[in-house]
Amino acid sequence: MNLPPFHLALPITDLESTRRFYGELLQCTEGRSAPRWVDFDFFGHQLSFHVRSQMPEISHNPVDGDDVPIPHFGAVLEWNTWHQLAERLSNNDITFIIPPKIRFEGEVGEQATMFFCDPSGNHLEFKSFRCPESLFAS
Repeated sequence: MNLPPFHLALPITDLESTRRFYGELLQCTEGRSAPRWVDFDFFGHQLSFHVRSQMPEISHNPVDGDDVPIPHFGAVLEWNTWHQLAERLSNNDITFIIPPKIRFEGEVGEQATMFFCDPSGNHLEFKSFRCPESLFAS
């Protein structure tokens, strides 16, 4: 599947902690920036972060026994890449909202998933499918 990259703009409270989190921890390449915003190559997609004084309210939705934060965003990674990221995050003392786990085990759509926040409180989910063709399967 070869899809065009998406663009997503999100609020942040601090530019430097965002640069460390996305650039150093998640290893995303920084793109253009200005005093109140920064772009990153987020696994082939463009994320723009803009400094705001207030963050949006978060709610939750029950999914497979977990309270999934809404809104959230993230990336679907290759199986081994997902596990390497989960280990890197664990080794860097990231507090998980939903720790790395396998969801829908044995069902269509079985996936590895984990949720955590960036320094501004944006919720991220990274997931991986052992069978990538099941990404959109019902």
